[in-house]
Order: sequence, then C-alpha cells, then structure tokens
Amino acid sequence: MKAQLEILVVGTNDKILEVVLRLLNKNEEWHATGVSNAEDVLIQCNAKEYQVLLIGAGLTDEIEKKLSTEVKNIYPSIHIIPHYGGGSGLLFAEIYLALAK
Repeated sequence: MKAQLEILVVGTNDKILEVVLRLLNKNEEWHATGVSNAEDVLIQCNAKEYQVLLIGAGLTDEIEKKLSTEVKNIYPSIHIIPHYGGGSGLLFAEIYLALAK
C-alpha cells in the first residue's frame, strides 16, 4: 500500500479550513491536517513529517515569509503552496503542480 501524502494546511478562517480539509481528505492518497495559526504549524512540523504545506488566506505577508523559511529549515524538501481560494479544481491542480516540480 502506498503511503499517504501528508499535507498541513494553515488558514485563519475556520469554516474555510474545514472545507479545504474535507476536500483534500476525499483523496485516499492524501491526509490533510489543519491549523489556524503560524505557531501551530511549527508545533505540527516538529511532531510529524509533512510533504506539503498549504498556506491559506489570513496570514500577513511577513508571517507567511517567516513561516516558509522556518518550515523549510525543518523540511528542506517540503512543497509550500499558497492557496487563497478558487475551488477544488484549482486546489488539486496547485498540489499536483507543486509535486511535479
């Protein structure tokens, strides 16, 4: 059995985060976990290895940049993907595109 792709999603809007997690977890090859702030991202990254960090809306540019740098220090090969909406088709395309690079 193929290991699931571990995806960590950060977003400050709980309802949107819930929808994104539901969409991602419909794919049997993916396992998504959600957090609502940058501090929790670092806690999660220290507890478990993720292949993708999906950054949703609500974080400032400064926090996004700092978070990306800190996460890359923990997992240099992690794919960091900004996602600010646009539907499930775009969401899936962003992930597949990032993984193909």
